Amino acid sequence: MRSARGCIFILALCFLAVPALAQEANYGQTEFANSGASEAQEPFLRGLLLLHSFEYSEARAAFQKAQEIDPDFAMAHWGEAMTHNHPIWMEQDRDAALRALREYASSPEARVQKASTEREAAYLRTLHVLYGAGTDDPMSKEARDDAYEQALRTLADQYPEDLDAQAFHALSILGTAHEGRDFSTYMRAAAIVEEVFDENPQHPGAAHYLIHAYDDPVHAPLGLRPARVYDDIAPAAPHALHMPSHIFFSLGMWDKGAASNVDSYEAAQAKANEANDGLSGGGFHALHWLHYARLQQGRYEEARTVFNTTKAHALNAKVNTGYAAYMQWYLPVAYVVETQQWDRFGALLDDMKLNVDSLDTRGAVTVHVGRGLAAAKQDNLDAATAALEEARDAAGQSDDDDLRIQIRALEGIIALQSGNSEKGLTHLKKAAALEAKKPLDFGPPFPIKPAHEMYGEALLSLDRPAEALSQFQATLERYPDRALALKGTAQAAARAGRSEVAQQARARLSSQWDSADASVRDQLSSLSVSEAGK
Repeated sequence: MRSARGCIFILALCFLAVPALAQEANYGQTEFANSGASEAQEPFLRGLLLLHSFEYSEARAAFQKAQEIDPDFAMAHWGEAMTHNHPIWMEQDRDAALRALREYASSPEARVQKASTEREAAYLRTLHVLYGAGTDDPMSKEARDDAYEQALRTLADQYPEDLDAQAFHALSILGTAHEGRDFSTYMRAAAIVEEVFDENPQHPGAAHYLIHAYDDPVHAPLGLRPARVYDDIAPAAPHALHMPSHIFFSLGMWDKGAASNVDSYEAAQAKANEANDGLSGGGFHALHWLHYARLQQGRYEEARTVFNTTKAHALNAKVNTGYAAYMQWYLPVAYVVETQQWDRFGALLDDMKLNVDSLDTRGAVTVHVGRGLAAAKQDNLDAATAALEEARDAAGQSDDDDLRIQIRALEGIIALQSGNSEKGLTHLKKAAALEAKKPLDFGPPFPIKPAHEMYGEALLSLDRPAEALSQFQATLERYPDRALALKGTAQAAARAGRSEVAQQARARLSSQWDSADASVRDQLSSLSVSEAGK
């Protein structure tokens, strides 16, 4: 066994990411004791900090560089394997991770024996739990996630001064929320990583995981502290530039949320250009969120520009990410739903060169429902009914509540447009009830049109404003400051005699639409006049 060199290497990571441009790039700061060669420290620590910011591809390349310098560097092999597990996204490439571990040693026992220190062996053991290494019939991913959290808890307890162990433990807790966000799980993670953040305010994982832990309308105010600094901690990481928008969206801070995603997209595009590659999934993620922010700001022309930018990237032959295909069906539906420009739906689908037959179940159902809504809103009930049947066929026997919500909602809209208001409201009420059972989520909504909002609009159209108001308020609890829900709140409250609530909603919407397109701002004027006179 190689003797441990036992140094603690500190990296504030100020290095030249693009030497030709002499551009300084920063990814944060941490300390991590290890037995790797001194020459391998810079790429290893860069990989570690990139890992904390979910820049998985770049982190993997950095860890592999460290292995080239020092082939027996245990933690460089550990780091590469870690890049294949994405806890927040519930993704894992077990086979790739096991291949990375076998490059170090062929079996779990051999890896542990080869490690230079007990701490490095302990880190490796956690991966044997995470990936079920050495077993032909591993537990399910969910069971391994739960066992991994316990293994990291043991590691963190064994090395309480190791801030990275604490941070990865917090992240592993978030990775056990298999049924969606639940407050007790997320607050357990927050309690751990708050202490890491206090101990090292420049730790990227501390700021990052706190934002995820507080990423809902209830806890978002607690996330403002890390959200305000994470982009400064790791300004060279596109994901770090994007992450503050999770908190800003949860608080309806659209200007700041949009700015975060502009910065993130530009950073991702710069990296793609440097590598002569297509836009990364992170770049598409930033465009997705920017598109939603612009729609909420009433800046529809800018949203259309984002749409066109996304299309150009999605159709680029160099792009190698599933996010591109997702955006090809999501953005056309989202644009039409938010702008209510129902007659543009078919053209937007064609513009994205979308082949509906090639979509997965979620995409196909969403597109068919979107087509059905657009047809129903234009009183083409035959086309709407045909789209509903296509949506049902695409869903098949799926028990996905998101699909059931969309189909129920379309059934309700078709019934309403057909003149059967009670049947329509029954369907919409059931869709809203399904939505209410879902855990709070973050970012742009899915389904794209919230069921409570749709139900509220239906009730308002039937002159039942008090009931409609409760549905719009339920929408705003889940998706703060959604423009259409604010507009509906103002209308319903005015008609229900709740003038103070109406005025507050109008004021909020007016502020949100301060820089909106002129045609959108005109809606405020007509809203104020028409509703005030009722």
